[in-house]
Amino acid sequence: MEVILKKDVEHLGYANDVVKVRDGYARNFLLPRGLAVLASDSERKQLAETQRQRAHKEAKIKTEAERMAELAIAKPITIGAKVGESGKIFGSVNTIMLADALRGLGVEVDRKHIKLRGEAIKNIGRYEAEVAFHRDVVRTIPFEVVAE
Repeated sequence: MEVILKKDVEHLGYANDVVKVRDGYARNFLLPRGLAVLASDSERKQLAETQRQRAHKEAKIKTEAERMAELAIAKPITIGAKVGESGKIFGSVNTIMLADALRGLGVEVDRKHIKLRGEAIKNIGRYEAEVAFHRDVVRTIPFEVVAE
């Protein structure tokens, strides 16, 4: 069954994508939650018209996302954390802390669009995270965790 996604669905696609899914997944999950609609001829025509109108806006949004990505990579990012005597962090560094650090640089990113690489960050050091500024602009951002 083909559906048109109304919202981004992780591991499936982004909003306004036409994807093929199993019937049960569409009927029992996507359609009732309002994440997708059936890809009928009228819905496809409406999607094409919407995409045509949004093409100019989308280009502007993408260039802004690329600018923010370059800004985030250019400046060093440090996250302060409370540390015990052995050098281990109390708790762990998470995506919320990284989103706040990026916000301090003037880069606005939703924490849901940040994926930390590897295991939970529980020690001081240098790490990397994958940040999706836009569906086509995904960058690896290096950051450092330091003691407060």
